[in-house]
Amino acid sequence: MATEADWVRIEREFDAPIETIWNLWTQADLFQQWYGPNGMKIPVAEMNVVEGGQRKICMQMEMPDKTMTMWFVGEYKEVSPPSRLVYTESMADEQGNVLSPESMGMPPGHPETTEIIVELSEADGKTTMKMTHVGVPADSRGAGGWAQAIEKMAAVISDAA
Repeated sequence: MATEADWVRIEREFDAPIETIWNLWTQADLFQQWYGPNGMKIPVAEMNVVEGGQRKICMQMEMPDKTMTMWFVGEYKEVSPPSRLVYTESMADEQGNVLSPESMGMPPGHPETTEIIVELSEADGKTTMKMTHVGVPADSRGAGGWAQAIEKMAAVISDAA
């Protein structure tokens, strides 16, 4: 697993109330609007956002010759509205069976289960979001995917304003 210094970390300020950002992370219909890298859709977002609740996410991309589909499952470890959300994530098949990262083309040593930590704080009507993806290196393609997803989140907020 990557060391703490290697984890993906994104800090971003949004011109939106903290509840708006919280809802984007915790309401499936809103989550589907921004999650994933550019070009990916989220046709399935099953999210039982309670401590111990399960999540199952499908990311899908249309390619010229096929549809690429990736499934992720996890568990909500900490749900403290509207300021802190912690959940795990593992690659899976459509039935929710966890798959090894190597079988999905990830580099050796990639952890089977990673952890996403979202911390939100509000001041003067703006919300600061700190997101850490423990176990995903900061210089990986996963980091690039997160950067694109957060830009999509910003666009959803902007479009709603």
